Amino acid sequence: MVETVRGAVKPAGLGKVLMHEHIFVLSPEFVANYPDHDGFDESVHVPEAIAKLQALKDAGIDTIVDPTVIGLGRYVPRVQKVAAEVGLQIVVATGLYTYNDVPHYLSLRGPGTLLGGDDPLVAMFVGDITEGIAGTGVKAGVLKCATDEPGMTPGVERVLRAVAKAHRATGVPIMTHTHAGTRRGLEQQDVFESEGVDLSRVLIGHCGDSADLDYLTALADRGSLLGMDRFGVDVYLPFEERVATVAALCERGYARSMVLSHDASCYIDWLEAPVREAVLPNWHYLHITDDVLPALRNRGVSEADLTTMLVDNPRRLLDHGGAY
Repeated sequence: MVETVRGAVKPAGLGKVLMHEHIFVLSPEFVANYPDHDGFDESVHVPEAIAKLQALKDAGIDTIVDPTVIGLGRYVPRVQKVAAEVGLQIVVATGLYTYNDVPHYLSLRGPGTLLGGDDPLVAMFVGDITEGIAGTGVKAGVLKCATDEPGMTPGVERVLRAVAKAHRATGVPIMTHTHAGTRRGLEQQDVFESEGVDLSRVLIGHCGDSADLDYLTALADRGSLLGMDRFGVDVYLPFEERVATVAALCERGYARSMVLSHDASCYIDWLEAPVREAVLPNWHYLHITDDVLPALRNRGVSEADLTTMLVDNPRRLLDHGGAY
C-alpha cells in the first residue's frame, strides 16, 4: 500500500503520477510575523489550490507527490483541507530541506554537536512514516533531502545520512533536490550507497535541469530514477532542451529511468505571483499535459514510454518492499 493524505491506496490505484509538485511553499515565521508582507491568506489560497489541483485531475493526472518538508513550510492540516475537496491523491513527505546547515534546533543535538548522541532526525522521520505527522494521522510516503551548489556540507551530509537510515528502517523511498549543473546527484548516490541504500529506491531530483547525457546516464546506470521534474522552469534550461533531453534518453532506452513533473506550487512565498508569472509563464501544473506530452510525441516518444514515465516508474518506486 502507498500512503496518501486520505489514507493508504493500492499501488495500482495511483494512476498517472507527477512525482514532484508542491502545494504550499511557505516561510512560517514570516507568515506569522509579517502576514501583510508575506501575502499568504488561507481563506484565499486554499480554495485556489483546490481549483488548481482539480483542474490537474480533470487533465488526467491522478496522483501527485508533494515533497514539502521542514525548511519548506510543511503543514499537513492545510494540505488535508485541500485533499478533502479534490479527486487527486496526494502523497506527502518527511525529511529536511537545507543547502548548508541544519536548523538551530538541531545544532546541539545529534552527531558532531557539543552534546553528541544519536541523530533525533532519524526518529522524527521514522515516526512520520510509521505513526503519522503531528497527530494528523497522515503518514509520509517518501523521504526528502537536498544538496545544492554548496555541495556536501556537514549539515547536508547529516541530513542525507539520517534520511538513509530512516529509509533502511522503513523502506520508504528517497527523493532529492539537487543542483544538476554541479552534478550533485553523484555525491548523493555515494552517501546513500555508503549507508547501504539500494539506489533503485532513490529518485535524484531536478535532473531535468541538465542536458548532460553523460551525467544523466551515469546516475541511471547506478539504478536511480531521474527526476525530469522542472518543466516550466525555463530559466534553468529552456523548454526545447528539456524535451530534447527526455526524448534522447528514451531513444537510448532510458524511459524506465525517468519520471516527469514541474516542481510547481499553488502558492510559493519566495517570489511574488506577478513576478513568477512574468518570468516563468509555463511554471504551472498543466504544462506537462498541455505542452510537454504533445512535444514529446512529436519527437517520437512512444505512448508506451510515456506510460512508463508517468505510471510504471512512480508505482515501482512508491510500492516499496519495506525495511531491509
